[in-house]
Amino acid sequence: MNRTEGTPLAAIASAVRRERTRRELSLGELARRAGIAKSTLSQLEAGAGNPSVETLWAIAVVLDVPFSRLVDPPARTVRVVRAGEGVVIPSEHSPFTGTLLAACPPGARRDLHVITAEPGPARTAHAHIPGTTEHMVVTAGRWLAGPEGEEVELGLGDYACFPGDRPHAYQALEPGTAAVLVMEYV
Repeated sequence: MNRTEGTPLAAIASAVRRERTRRELSLGELARRAGIAKSTLSQLEAGAGNPSVETLWAIAVVLDVPFSRLVDPPARTVRVVRAGEGVVIPSEHSPFTGTLLAACPPGARRDLHVITAEPGPARTAHAHIPGTTEHMVVTAGRWLAGPEGEEVELGLGDYACFPGDRPHAYQALEPGTAAVLVMEYV
């Protein structure tokens, strides 16, 4: 087994290889068009190295795909990104990093909410319109949230993504609990 298999770098490597193949480009041609060394691209596709945000953006532009398609892991029914566990992409030119939590699919609309709660009974929500996805980032306290039967415990800075078109619930596990909630409609 490749020692990087299952890591964020492995997911990036797989996405770059998949998109390069889809566009029917050789390693050399993609590297040339992106303005990077062929060896850099080869290492990236092998799951080695440490690609910068500039390198990944250059590759995304040449492949004509959103940046997120190269760094966002495949979707699951409920996806959780714990604080500090996202794919952090550094800049080579400044003290800057970016961590993509979720990309908006084409044609989708998003509404942004701040939610707060105190310990007590869960707030249950009926299924929203078909295709609704909820994105939640905890800003204070701890939550138990998600679709019925798949609730997950979330702490400060954690991110969860789950289908909002199924019955779901939110429950504060400590006083002063809050989150940013993004409702995405397709």
